[in-house]
Amino acid sequence: MLRIGILGCGRIGQVHARSIRALDDARVTAVADALPAAAQALAARAGAEMRDVDAILSADDVDAVIIGTPTDSHFGQIMGAAKSGKAIFCEKPVDMSVDNIRACMNAVTAADVVFMTGFNRRFDPNFAALRARIKAGDIGAVELVTITSRDPSPPPISYIERSGGLFRDMMIHDFDMARFLMNEEFVRLHAVGSALVDPEIGAAGDVDTAAVILTTASGRICQISNSRRASYGYDQRIEVHGQRGMLRAENQLESTVEIATETGFRRDPAQHFFLERYEAAYLAEMRAFVAAALGGAAPEPDIHDGLRAQMLADAATLSRASGQPIDLALG
Repeated sequence: MLRIGILGCGRIGQVHARSIRALDDARVTAVADALPAAAQALAARAGAEMRDVDAILSADDVDAVIIGTPTDSHFGQIMGAAKSGKAIFCEKPVDMSVDNIRACMNAVTAADVVFMTGFNRRFDPNFAALRARIKAGDIGAVELVTITSRDPSPPPISYIERSGGLFRDMMIHDFDMARFLMNEEFVRLHAVGSALVDPEIGAAGDVDTAAVILTTASGRICQISNSRRASYGYDQRIEVHGQRGMLRAENQLESTVEIATETGFRRDPAQHFFLERYEAAYLAEMRAFVAAALGGAAPEPDIHDGLRAQMLADAATLSRASGQPIDLALG
């Protein structure tokens, strides 16, 4: 039985606690949050104790921690968990600083602890099946990957101001997915972006509409487009084109029911946001982390994946600001 401490009892901490309740080989022992009311509410639902972060990091009755706190707190919590020999699950981004991520990597390696980065989309059943069919050779060699990711509406400006920008906050998921599907590192990146949804986002120094082109050394191409607005729901689609055909994963709709009348054919809208769309992915992700922490297969994605996604996000931020392509070295 893996005894888990949850650091951060907001929306994502609640998602992970719900996933853990569905597992037979894990339980939540303790939770912590800067807001006592949030910690108290999650502790009651999870049947766990409410403690402070330091107490969880040093506790003998906690084997692993889930870090779902604000990004600027990740570094210290990772270091503390590694020092205590605890398995670590950390939400993206691991840190806004590549140097800090490398320091975390060294600490995790020295302590020989399990570390998993929270890129839940790898565990979506449809995306995972798509990748399995790529690996099986169903469409031959991959030539072009197209990833579309659009939120139904932008977050508050207060969130935008501390998010690190669209490329580090939102598109970082797509950078990881691009690497996951392409199975070859990218060597060049060109990003563009605009504030078309909300001028306040532009005033805050960010963009809400963006596109990136990535290329590998062998010439394979990935296109990623993001928007903070989609009137029709949470838009999450992937298309992979290869030498012998194409694979595609479409949106998840509210239902599969379709109506046909004299006005045409109509289907339900896409599921509204990530909590519904990726519910199965979050459960599969947590199951994989628990298995790794209990001595199973090495975790994937690991801290190296977190580092490389952050490097791509940093490069995209620089490319958009400079208007120039960036040559990459994902070491």
